Amino acid sequence: MSLAGKTLFVSGASRGIGLAIALRAARDGANVVVAAKTTEPHPKLPGTIFTAAAEIEEAGGRALAIACDVRSDDQIAQAVAAGVARFGGIDIVVNNASAIRLGGLAQVDTKSFDLMTAIGPRATYLVTRAALPHLEASAKAGRSPHILTLSPPIALQSKWLAGAPAYTFKKYGMTLLTLAFAAEFRATGIAANALWPRTTIATAALNLLGGEATVRASRKADIVADAAYAILNRDPRTCTGNTFIDEDVLRAEGTTDFGSYAVSPGTPLAEDIFVD
Repeated sequence: MSLAGKTLFVSGASRGIGLAIALRAARDGANVVVAAKTTEPHPKLPGTIFTAAAEIEEAGGRALAIACDVRSDDQIAQAVAAGVARFGGIDIVVNNASAIRLGGLAQVDTKSFDLMTAIGPRATYLVTRAALPHLEASAKAGRSPHILTLSPPIALQSKWLAGAPAYTFKKYGMTLLTLAFAAEFRATGIAANALWPRTTIATAALNLLGGEATVRASRKADIVADAAYAILNRDPRTCTGNTFIDEDVLRAEGTTDFGSYAVSPGTPLAEDIFVD
């Protein structure tokens, strides 16, 4: 398996899972368009598009840092055009950018709802649409193009429908669009799949939401990156239209020991949102 020479457009790649996926691809010598908003260090969320690009190049890849608010159609178009100008095309789109506001109907206000849906299903649609001509060109060139969205399997009896209706709507919307992409582009050879972690993943954002105890009960972002890597190396003609869980992907690849992914080995792991 190898992503050498492939070009990835990763939204929200300045930190966390998006950066981990980019770094895993970079180890093969892939090109990565780092499309995210953060250009200046945040006091509570370390990492910018520039530090991410530096890490990607240090890992063996080539990177282009592009300031991009995925709520803006114009900025997305500019970021895609810049990536194509630098690397000659786009083979893989990773819809990773996200915003989270948990709570019920009374707790999540209109502003938060609009933010989540704009950075969720709307951005998934806009980013994929902007990259589509280049994914089609990749398919014609036999470069196995993929769309990968960080969103969960849809479970209509999930406890999260009641516990976090707005966030559930946002994430399920991302998954539904991805399944629609798979159906629409199956005949053209463009794969579209969703991926979600079984456990909570240790990121700076999780630390803000759940604190150190939750982080200790989590796995490293490497497990999602390794699962994404396995999916992106599969044949798009046969691997499309799936809603994967990271651990299941890696078990299918032969992994039986997941201990190395634990932040604090021996600490009971916390299941992620949407894993009932």
